[in-house]
Amino acid sequence: MLDLHRLRMLLEFADRGTIGATAAALGYTPSAVSQQLAALEREAGTTLLDRTARSAELTDAGRRLAIHAEIILAQVEAAEADLSAQAREPAGRVSVAAFPTAAVAFAPALVRSLRGHPGVTLLLRQTQRDEGMRGVRSGEVDVALVDDWTGGITDRAPTMLRLFPLLRDPLVLIVPRGHRLADPAVPVDLRSLRETSRWMAAPAGEPSREAVDRLLASVGGAPAVPWEFEGVGTILSLVARGTGIAAVPRLALAAGEGRVTVREIPGSDLARDIYAVVRAASIRRPSVAFILAALDAGAKNLAGRGIRGQAR
Repeated sequence: MLDLHRLRMLLEFADRGTIGATAAALGYTPSAVSQQLAALEREAGTTLLDRTARSAELTDAGRRLAIHAEIILAQVEAAEADLSAQAREPAGRVSVAAFPTAAVAFAPALVRSLRGHPGVTLLLRQTQRDEGMRGVRSGEVDVALVDDWTGGITDRAPTMLRLFPLLRDPLVLIVPRGHRLADPAVPVDLRSLRETSRWMAAPAGEPSREAVDRLLASVGGAPAVPWEFEGVGTILSLVARGTGIAAVPRLALAAGEGRVTVREIPGSDLARDIYAVVRAASIRRPSVAFILAALDAGAKNLAGRGIRGQAR
């Protein structure tokens, strides 16, 4: 009999590609992962991994079993969800992964939702870009908040996942309070700002940086952004201190940095879509449906505070 826990580990390895990455994702040592996969090989009666001194990769049998593992685990979860749906009242543990600005923006709504539902235990954690969807697929988390600047995430998502649109989050200009553009009567001249201002943005290659580069390119070119920072919170703080200007997703302002002035960017439709991602098999679980409803309520609240528009 194939062990479900080991099948999930195999699926994680198939997704991440290395023993080390699999161990880090699941919270095990590399040695423990290797031992569990070796045990799965004995259960399957065939070699699942080609191992060398420095690496390992799936054999044809390993790839076939990984495909079956995804189906088997989805069916098991669907059965569990069907049984738990009979209880109607949400209960149990639900794990949610969120990229940094979404964690800050949606945490209050999740906390409010727990009042009056003592049977639900919520685990919320911050993840890096691309990790959320991977965590949902592997079963590491139940719900993930993800963002998409391309408009194509729904086409790329695996069939086992379901994406629920929450918000369309536009790029906005932020300037210090003492900046001339802090006066709403002064029009935003992006071309002039491109040439005369110190811009701050995420490092090259980050989706939000690519959006800023496209914005500047739309008015004659994308000069090198002289100051680059990983966290949008750092950018907000530096702008508040008068060191430069930036274009950031409006949701980033939910962190409460009140010492900047926000201006709409005329003629710009640059925005990201924010989604809640779950496994299709888990949708009927009352606890998962409960969290999705809380996230939807949070999105509506944010929209009322200035995060305009629904995701496409």
